Amino acid sequence: MASLRTETTVLPGHRIEISAPELPEGTRVEVLIMPATTPLPARRSALEIIESLQGHRLFQTPEQVRRHLQEERDAWEHRAAQ
Repeated sequence: MASLRTETTVLPGHRIEISAPELPEGTRVEVLIMPATTPLPARRSALEIIESLQGHRLFQTPEQVRRHLQEERDAWEHRAAQ
């Protein structure tokens, strides 16, 4: 193995931890630390991702979704009864 590239995050106490299972224990290595040039994107919730999408959302509230689903179920039952 010529080299190993990995990324990690500085832990509390300004510590850095690297795990490299492919290296045998006792192997001497040289570690070069460079700050990442591009920051990692902030984690967003699923709702934030959905709200960022362009276009019209069919339903604005959970109640609208429930009402629509109930209307669909009622229509299915009506068709099945015919």
